[in-house]
Amino acid sequence: MKIEQHEKNVHVLRLSGNKCQIAMLSDLHWDNPKCDWKLLKKHMDYCLDHSIPIHINGDFYCAMMGKYDRRASKSGIRPMHNVDNYLDSLIDTSVEWFKPYAHLIALVSYGNHETAITKAHETDLLERFASKMNLSEGTNIQVGGYGGWFIVELNDNSAKTTFRIKYHHGLSKGASVVTKGAIDLSRAMAITENMDVFTQGHIHQSMSRNDVRETIVCHGSSYRVKPQQIHHMITGTYKEEYFGVGGMGWHYSRGAEARALGGRLLTLSFKRVKKDNVRNIVKHVDSCRFPM
Repeated sequence: MKIEQHEKNVHVLRLSGNKCQIAMLSDLHWDNPKCDWKLLKKHMDYCLDHSIPIHINGDFYCAMMGKYDRRASKSGIRPMHNVDNYLDSLIDTSVEWFKPYAHLIALVSYGNHETAITKAHETDLLERFASKMNLSEGTNIQVGGYGGWFIVELNDNSAKTTFRIKYHHGLSKGASVVTKGAIDLSRAMAITENMDVFTQGHIHQSMSRNDVRETIVCHGSSYRVKPQQIHHMITGTYKEEYFGVGGMGWHYSRGAEARALGGRLLTLSFKRVKKDNVRNIVKHVDSCRFPM
């Protein structure tokens, strides 16, 4: 696995072969007591067993228990983080927890929880996490933006192609109980061009759909109409704040529904085909939830 930065929020991951999987995670809220560490570890171990690169698309941390955070509560902090150097402890403990998976984490990007800490406390949790992990483990974890491009290049020696993943932590403030993020996916279609995949988190839902657009392409001196396949994906959370809380808490009290737990596995593949004496590379994209 080789990843390199082209701009602050543009990264290219180069992999061998004509097929790969990428673990697309978001909204871990890792330090929150409601984060399902058992489920998260199961999914991270699955990536470890199958050598799957990982992208974490925002809200890696919850980070709401600081001294001057009005949302802070005694029940919302793990004992290991109930210390004077609260933010430092988040970095130190998360680096230790994720060390077994450090070589698989390709990219971490910002969510509203990380940017809120930078605004209030003038420290960047993700840069600190990546820097400390890279120094400790000799890895090359990259830090993206709140939104950006994650390009995956596949090369099977006889041919290569790229998959353009447009990521954003969340295009809206919340998810409708009816649409569950579908409007966000349509919004992405309206504001972004040339993507093979669009992914977001933030709304703690899990879903995917495929859209098709008509495009015109040129082969030599011949123009042909071609469909452009676009895979849309919303990734779930690892923070369980509905069940097991005894009908209490902010999420439950505002009438929000139970949310989908877990990220998604993005599958990218290509093959060479010949039709009407024209050779093409056909790309295929799909995603699914982690196996049970």
